[in-house]
Amino acid sequence: MKIRRFIALFFVLFLISGANAQAKKYIVHTVAFYNFENLFDTINGSNLDEEWLPNGIQNWTSEKYLKKLHNLARVLSEIGTTDNPNNSPTLIGGAEIENRGVLEDLIKEPALINKDYGIVHFDSPDFRGIDVALLYQKKHFKPTSYKNIPLLIYKNQLNSTAKEKNVNDDASDDKSEIDKDLDRVYTRDILLVTGFLDGEEVNVMVNHWPSRSGGEKKSSPFREAAGRLNRKIIDSIYKINPNAKIIAMGDLNDGTYNKSVKEGIGAKRHKEEVKRFGIYNPFEEMFYKGNATLFYRDAGDIFDQIMVSETLIQKDFSSYRYWKAGIYNKPYMITTTGQYKGYPLRHGMNEIGFSDHFPAYIYLIKEIK
Repeated sequence: MKIRRFIALFFVLFLISGANAQAKKYIVHTVAFYNFENLFDTINGSNLDEEWLPNGIQNWTSEKYLKKLHNLARVLSEIGTTDNPNNSPTLIGGAEIENRGVLEDLIKEPALINKDYGIVHFDSPDFRGIDVALLYQKKHFKPTSYKNIPLLIYKNQLNSTAKEKNVNDDASDDKSEIDKDLDRVYTRDILLVTGFLDGEEVNVMVNHWPSRSGGEKKSSPFREAAGRLNRKIIDSIYKINPNAKIIAMGDLNDGTYNKSVKEGIGAKRHKEEVKRFGIYNPFEEMFYKGNATLFYRDAGDIFDQIMVSETLIQKDFSSYRYWKAGIYNKPYMITTTGQYKGYPLRHGMNEIGFSDHFPAYIYLIKEIK
């Protein structure tokens, strides 16, 4: 089977049978996630952004900010173009975003402006003021609803199950007394966007889970809570529509093998393991093959993941289905010298890089009859 690239958003698969050849055409959409790493403007806001001001310790000038936008736009414009030439991702989940304004600036960059991206963004209660968001190509995706769902976690997480039952219950309208009594850890909300991708309903969740500050083991209950909340959202969507198509993406600050992903969400490594209403994680197999989206102390891992519902891995391509996944890590995005050789090329004192993460992406395809 050979894959030949076509212009626009489709490719042709040639299935050879004896002397006869049958050509199948598929529409292709790329779905990506990228941690923008400290995408701050140079304006002093109400959040803790003093570090990222012209007189801050990062000496974050307008020139540096514009270079950062240019670099990010270059990457975003190229993700997935190996198998989906002539188009950047239709859907882009982003993290470490200061506000809507930086996204407005980003989508106006020359590399992206012709794609006519729309923005779904909410300010989160994160103590640094960094948020998640979804960018979407307006000509292909039409949002019908969107909401930010708070992850309510607390420093004393010993009896986490009981607490989550109370404070993460959508039926509970007044959480103020609980918030006063417990020491809440303010982190990023989960963004849920429902819309139509070329007429087919798709649900997209964008995550940026709590960090490993204080140590992986100590902070794990926070990410386990995030995994359980994702599962709760997924189950709620399925309850409304048992055939719903769901994509869960984000910087999880955990690997594909961690309890938050394996037990919290219930993600499976292999397609054949995924049961009805289940979730498939293609990045788990990629991790065990030695791939990484970030590095820490010379060890690579995949914290940036995109998972899909069982409805997206079915074999009938008369509607959109998952095809394959990738990590975008071109040479120009990689540090070439020094202690961090091989790591993502990030912002440094003498260089404006891209991010400390590589972006993750998947393809959705549908057969054209």
